[in-house]
Amino acid sequence: KETDRRPGDVLAEIHALVDEGVQEITLLGQNVNTYGVEFGDRLAFGKLLRACGTIDGLERVRFTSPHPAAFTDDVIAAMAETPNVMPSLHMPLQSGSDAVLRAMRRSYRSERYLGIIERVRAAMPHAAITTDIIVGFPGETEADFAETLRVVEASRFAAAFTFQYSIRPGTPAATMPDQVPKRVVQERYERLVELVGDVAWAENKRLVGTPVEVLFAAGEGRKDAATARVSGRARDNRLVHVAVGEGAERPRPGDIGTVEISYAAPHHLVADGGITGLRRTRGGDAWDARHTPQKKLIGLGLPKRVAAPAG
Repeated sequence: KETDRRPGDVLAEIHALVDEGVQEITLLGQNVNTYGVEFGDRLAFGKLLRACGTIDGLERVRFTSPHPAAFTDDVIAAMAETPNVMPSLHMPLQSGSDAVLRAMRRSYRSERYLGIIERVRAAMPHAAITTDIIVGFPGETEADFAETLRVVEASRFAAAFTFQYSIRPGTPAATMPDQVPKRVVQERYERLVELVGDVAWAENKRLVGTPVEVLFAAGEGRKDAATARVSGRARDNRLVHVAVGEGAERPRPGDIGTVEISYAAPHHLVADGGITGLRRTRGGDAWDARHTPQKKLIGLGLPKRVAAPAG
C-alpha cells in the first residue's frame, strides 16, 4: 500500500536540508503522480513542486518516478513554470509494443506515452527525457521489438536504462508461454543499446555551441585529475566535463557556473572554453566547511588550588 507523507512534513525536511547547505533534492515515490490520493488531493504533487519553488537556496528539484498512466498536465505546467524544477523527466517505457505492455499488465499504451512526451516538450522544448526498457519479455515477437525501436526513435531519449528479461521464480512471467530464447534476447538487446546510443548522441550534438548551467559536484568525473577538468550536471541532468583554464578560479562542489558546450559524446558533454559567471554558493561553502582541516585545541590542564596545611 502506498502511503503519502503530508506536504508540510516534506517541505520541512527540505528546509532543514537547505539550511545544511543542500542545493538539490529529488522527490521520490513509487508513483509520484498519485501523491495526494491518500489525503484527498489529486493535484497535490504539482502543488508540492510549486511550493519547492518558494524555498530560498534550493537550486534544483527533480523527481522520480512518474507513471505514464497517471501523468497529468498540471504536473507538466508546474515543471515548466517553477524555475528550480529541472527540465528532466525519467519515465519508464518498458516496451513500445502494446501487446507486450498488456502482457506486462501495464495500464498505458505506447501512444499515450508518446503523447505525454509531446506535451512535455511543448512546455519545455529542451527537456531531457530518460527511461527504462526491458527486452525479451515472454511472447515478444520481432514485430513487438520493432515497435519498441520505433518509440525509442520518436521519443528522442537522452538516455535509457536497458535490461534483458530473465526468468524470476515466483513471478507470473516465469510460467508464461513463449519464453524468448536467450540468444534472441541478446541480439535484440544489442540492437536496442546501439539505437539508444545513437539517439542520445544525436540529442547531445544539438547542444554543441550552446550555453548550459552546470552545478559542479565531487565524483562525477573519473578522469578529472588526468584531464584537468571539473565535472557536474546541467539543469537537464546531462553530465558535463569542464576545462578550467590556468589561473582561473576553480569551482568547488556545489558552485554553479555557465559553460559553452564544445563537444558531445553519447553519454556526456565537454566544455573546453572555461567557465563564465561562476557563482559561489552556500553549497560550496558547506563543502569547504566539511573539507577544511579543523584546528585542534590541546588542553594543558587547569591550575589546581591547593589549600595550605593547617598549623
